[in-house]
Amino acid sequence: MTPTIRVQREDFDLQAEVDRLSKGKAGVGAVVTFSGLCRDEGGTLVALELEHYPGMAEAEMTRIGELAITRFGLLGLTAIHRYGKIAPGENIVLVVAAAPHRQAAFDGANFVMDFLKTAAPFWKKEHGKDGAEGDWVAAKDADDAARDKWK
Repeated sequence: MTPTIRVQREDFDLQAEVDRLSKGKAGVGAVVTFSGLCRDEGGTLVALELEHYPGMAEAEMTRIGELAITRFGLLGLTAIHRYGKIAPGENIVLVVAAAPHRQAAFDGANFVMDFLKTAAPFWKKEHGKDGAEGDWVAAKDADDAARDKWK
């Protein structure tokens, strides 16, 4: 099984993605979704700019998705990551994992997010309401620790 992977500028429809993985599929007993949103950072942020390495980002997301499908016995997996300038409250990333049982779906979604945060080539920069522009941000130590728990 191949995961559905998309890197796109436009928003996604969470319910449509869930339906695509679950409707009419009797073996699916659990669907877990994770939707990451842009925080407003205490009212100081006007946008979060996300960039990626085209081709490489999709390939790495596919590799991570295939690992999750195999490791957790997933019946379906979708991972969508947006790029461009994203305003507070807007969607950034979506992971949908479908499995026969809930624990596999939860673990699969967590696994994918933990690896997306550290292994997929995405970069982010904050744009403040005061006109300030932050530096490109790297993964945090906590993100590395979350990924390492899967080894």
